Amino acid sequence: MEEKDKVNQTPESCDSNCSTCAHAGNCSSQPQDMIEKTNDFNDIKKVIAVVSGKGGVGKSMVTSLMAVTMKRLGYKTSILDADVTGPSIPKAFGITEKASANDLGIFPVRTKTDIGTMSVNNLLENDTDPVIWRGPVIAGAVKQFWTDVLWGEVDYLFVDMPPGTGDVPLTVFQSLPVDGIIVVTSPQELVSMIVAKAVKMAEMMDIPVLGIVENMSYFKCPDCGKEIKIFGDSNIDKIAEEHDLEVLGRLPINPQLASLCDQGMIESFEGDWLEKAAKKLEEMK
Repeated sequence: MEEKDKVNQTPESCDSNCSTCAHAGNCSSQPQDMIEKTNDFNDIKKVIAVVSGKGGVGKSMVTSLMAVTMKRLGYKTSILDADVTGPSIPKAFGITEKASANDLGIFPVRTKTDIGTMSVNNLLENDTDPVIWRGPVIAGAVKQFWTDVLWGEVDYLFVDMPPGTGDVPLTVFQSLPVDGIIVVTSPQELVSMIVAKAVKMAEMMDIPVLGIVENMSYFKCPDCGKEIKIFGDSNIDKIAEEHDLEVLGRLPINPQLASLCDQGMIESFEGDWLEKAAKKLEEMK
């Protein structure tokens, strides 16, 4: 391209060579940094998004267990509940307290073991009130959970994402400095396609996928100890290999875990199913 053409270059004729373009520095085609700045009083070291391609696979359960597991290892953890229309985090931790605020920002509601949480249910008058908001409003609320909440010093902030690849996941990936993604799946055959969608979105947003956690992997008979594959043989290892990912854990169908969530006592769980996932996060530091 001749020099005069570079001066008169239009978006349609752009050759993506910004170093030789007369409009460099004032061009809408250049990638823009959309990361939002968190509150000045925050010191958040790692942001981990927990995602799933579809609902009902136990994403919020894994988010809760990861926060508790890392807390037990001595780290300061918090949970940003980005699943605005289906918030589960307050229920799992037995939180009924509403969030408070001052001129500096919103205070996260803390659990029994001092895990910081922020969910739309911490702001609603009644926990059962539905959130009937359009996508941009929901995305804006999630963004405010990052910019306006006084998280303080946090080693790992876990973001409990809504299922799928819609407005909120896009907002989180563009607005928050996400350091890695954990994909939660279940053993059904359909999962391979669902995982592929989540992984491809992460790749498009240039965010590393840390690995896969399979929930409802098996049921352990309380009488004989035999592991029964309720949903048939898992394809998780094959799926992980196809995408060059690690399997970070396999969670059983465990009535006790479900009961602890219902009672708001998830911090009392016993089990080492996510030990490998915890080590993966520690390696990031």
